[in-house]
Amino acid sequence: MAKDEKITYDIQNDAGLGDVKIADEVVAIIAGLAATEVEGVASMAGNITNELISKLGMKKLSRGVKVDVLEGVVTVSLALNLKYNYSIVDVTARVQEKVKSAIENMTGLEVADINIRVAGVEMED
Repeated sequence: MAKDEKITYDIQNDAGLGDVKIADEVVAIIAGLAATEVEGVASMAGNITNELISKLGMKKLSRGVKVDVLEGVVTVSLALNLKYNYSIVDVTARVQEKVKSAIENMTGLEVADINIRVAGVEMED
């Protein structure tokens, strides 16, 4: 597979007007945006390369998100930085609900698992 080639998934189209495909990067962006909307989430965590890229101004909305789609079923892995003084259990449960809802409502794909890794806790300045 070429480096610029994106993995795409077919979405069921009942209208019969043609194919609808969605890139895995789009599913990852949906998951990342939904996760960061939850109160208590400070930011997405990424690997060192993504951290450096974001500091250079080329921030990717999907950093800290890994998406696997197999036969229309999605598994999402998120790496998050949470805000200090929030319940990790409560925040991660809300993130799982919000991400599942966002992906299923926007893409029609079924979400099987949402795995969260708490990468850090950010203190208030």
